Amino acid sequence: MTNTSPSTAPYGALVLRVTLGAAFLAHFALKLFIFTPAGTAAFFGSIGLPPALAYVTMAAELAGGLALIVGFKPRIVALALIPLLLGTIFTVHGANGFFFDSKGGGWEYPAFWSIALFVQALIGDGAFALSPTRTARTA
Repeated sequence: MTNTSPSTAPYGALVLRVTLGAAFLAHFALKLFIFTPAGTAAFFGSIGLPPALAYVTMAAELAGGLALIVGFKPRIVALALIPLLLGTIFTVHGANGFFFDSKGGGWEYPAFWSIALFVQALIGDGAFALSPTRTARTA
């Protein structure tokens, strides 16, 4: 039996893509308006990272979040953002335990977010992508 109804998978990928992008914009806004860029840079320095990396991180959150929301090369962007989240596990959250409600936040949330980005890269751009990623087609 053939399923003749249209697939909803592209819309699922769209919802995931927009949600991931919105989460990055929220984290950018947190660093911009609450912690401030200078405060974020000072925090990076306090944990042994170059303070300038804070500005690179903020730029990646802003650009990556916007790119995901509008669908500009979302598979590539999703893969490019995974190291950002893995970095938070190895530098900040990993020592705090698994659960994110631990003091200082555990690594549960950034790990899940990393996996969701990987899933986005696997399932594709989704509906209404501004600039879909070209993929090789198999016969």
